[in-house]
Amino acid sequence: MRTGVRLGIDVGKVRVGVSRSDFHGMLATPVETVPRSTDGDADVRRILEIVSELEPIELVVGLPLALSGSHTASTNDAVTFAEKLATASALPVRLVDERLSTVSAHSALRSSGKKSSRSRSIVDQVAAVIILQHALDAERGSSHPPGALVKLSEDPET
Repeated sequence: MRTGVRLGIDVGKVRVGVSRSDFHGMLATPVETVPRSTDGDADVRRILEIVSELEPIELVVGLPLALSGSHTASTNDAVTFAEKLATASALPVRLVDERLSTVSAHSALRSSGKKSSRSRSIVDQVAAVIILQHALDAERGSSHPPGALVKLSEDPET
């Protein structure tokens, strides 16, 4: 298992949940919910500020797939967001399957007695924790980094 902090990212249409791991990659914890930018890249800039504070070795972005495994509009949105992070941060960015992470987050909050109407921003953080914890557990079990590395396409103009 590699050492170093990792950030987990749950990309939503309205908010982006952010979580972090401990240095040893054992446990994911919530960090913050970042409002999604509709114009500009304020969301990416805020995540880069968190990157600067926590100095992670990589970013783990949830890849929302349909239950069948096929891509959806949300899949494309998450991939585009992950590519922006990869370009802006120069850190490795990995896409990991996040099927049912938001459903699991809602269930966990209900189990803890939280009302979903009052915990919308917390749901995104919990989903980011679930995504990152799944990635950490997968790496610990396989000794390989989780998911797929985001590869940036080469600029044909250069």
